Amino acid sequence: MKKFDVIVVGAGTAGSMTAKTVAKSGLKVCLIDRKPRAEIGEKVCGDAVGKHHFDRLGLSYPSGEELRTRIEGIKVYSPDMQTVFTVKSATTYGFILNRHAFGQRLLNDAIDAGVTLMDSTIALQPEVKDGFTVGITSKDMEKDATIDLRSKVVIDASGFTAILRKGLPQELGIDLSVKNEDVEACYREIRQLEGDDFNPQFCEIYLDQTQTPCGYHWIFPEGENRINVGLGVAMIKGFPNPKNQFYQKILPKSKFNNSTMIKGGSWYVPTRRPLDCMTGNGIMVVGDSACQVNPIHGGGIGPSLMGGSLAGKAIANALEKDDVSREGLWQYNADYMKGYGAKQAGLDIFRLFLLKSVGNEEIDYGMRYRLITEDDLLRVSEGQDLHLRISDKTRRAFYGFGKLSMLRRLRDTASLLRKMKTHYSNYPSSPDGFNKWLGITNALMKKANARLSRSKT
Repeated sequence: MKKFDVIVVGAGTAGSMTAKTVAKSGLKVCLIDRKPRAEIGEKVCGDAVGKHHFDRLGLSYPSGEELRTRIEGIKVYSPDMQTVFTVKSATTYGFILNRHAFGQRLLNDAIDAGVTLMDSTIALQPEVKDGFTVGITSKDMEKDATIDLRSKVVIDASGFTAILRKGLPQELGIDLSVKNEDVEACYREIRQLEGDDFNPQFCEIYLDQTQTPCGYHWIFPEGENRINVGLGVAMIKGFPNPKNQFYQKILPKSKFNNSTMIKGGSWYVPTRRPLDCMTGNGIMVVGDSACQVNPIHGGGIGPSLMGGSLAGKAIANALEKDDVSREGLWQYNADYMKGYGAKQAGLDIFRLFLLKSVGNEEIDYGMRYRLITEDDLLRVSEGQDLHLRISDKTRRAFYGFGKLSMLRRLRDTASLLRKMKTHYSNYPSSPDGFNKWLGITNALMKKANARLSRSKT
C-alpha cells in the first residue's frame, strides 16, 4: 500500500493542473493515468482555447511545438448559409493547440513541482471508509498487478468516464450520473486540404438541425492548410451516429474535395452547467468529470485549467486546517460556481433554448433579422446578460411569419438566463445552505424546460 496526501486520477488538463497546484504547496501528490507517459496529452477534441484563460491563470502562452495557429474570432453560419455572424474581440482571440505537446507541458510542470506520476495505471474504484473517500484501488497494466493507494483527498479528473464519481455512494452528495440529453456525441478529423479556400484566422461554426441535431459542425484552422473538422450531436432519443453523419452530410461538401485524413476519432462531451456539488468527504471532481465545459460549444480546456487551479488551492487550504470533509473542501465549490460556474449556468439556459425551441427556419429568421446580433452572442459567450432590443420592424416581420412565439421564448430565455446567473453568484458558502440553493436551481431548470419546450417549425 502506498500513501500520499493527495491522489489525482487522470493526467489530462484538469488533473495535471490540480496536481501541480497542490504539489507547489509542499504536499505529497500522486498522479495516475491509464496512458504511458509519452502518450499523455493526446486527446480527440476541438483543440481551441481562449487567450484569456492563460492571462487569468498566469500561464505562459502556447508557443513552438505546442501552437498550431492563432485565431482572432469565430464565424457562425446560419442553416441556409445566407447569414454569417463574425464574433471578434479580446476574449475570442486564442490558440489552436497541438493537444499532445500542450498536455506534455502541463504534465512536466506537475512532475517538476514534485508530483509522483504512475502512468499505465488505471483506477478501478474509490475506497470509502466511515463516510470518507480514503484512496483508490488501481491496476498497473504493465505488471498486471493491483495496487492500493491511500490519501487524505482523492481527485476524480478522469474525464467524461468519471470512473470514481460513478462508483461513489450516494450519501457523499455528488451527482453520480449525467443525463444523455446533456451530452454531445462527437466525431472529428484532422484533414489536409488541397486548396486554400479557408480563412486561417477564424474558427467556423455551422448551425443545421437536420445535419447536426441540437449541435453544430465546425472547421477550425490547424495551420499549413490543415483543418480540424467535426460535428457534435446531442444524445437525445434517436440521435444519429456522428461518424456516419460526418461522412454523409459534411465531408461531401466541395471544400473538402481531394482532402486527405491525417487522423480521426470520436469522443463525448458533457454540455451542461457544472455538477451542483463537486465535493464530498475526502473527494473532489474536476474537469469533464465535473461537467466543467462550455454548454454551447463544448470547449473544456480553459474551464478545466481554471477548475484544476481552484481545486488545488482549496485542497492545500483544507489540508493545512486538517479538515478534508465536504465542508472543509467546500471553498472549491463556492469559488468555481460564483465565477465561471455562473457563466456556464447562464449558457445552459441558452442551450435549452437552442435544444428545445428552434429549428432551422427559426434560426435563419433570427439571424437574418438580427433578433440576436453578433454583439449579443459575444456578450452571452463572455457570461454577460442577454439584453434584447426588438424593434417594431422586427416584431412586425416575425408577426408576418407567424414567429411571435419565438420572440416570447427568446424573452423567457433572456429572463431565465439572468435569474440563473444571479442565483449561482449567490452559491452558499458552506453546505448548510446547499439544499435550499439546490431546490431553487431545480425549480429554475424545471421552469426553463417548460417554457422553452415548444414544437419546432
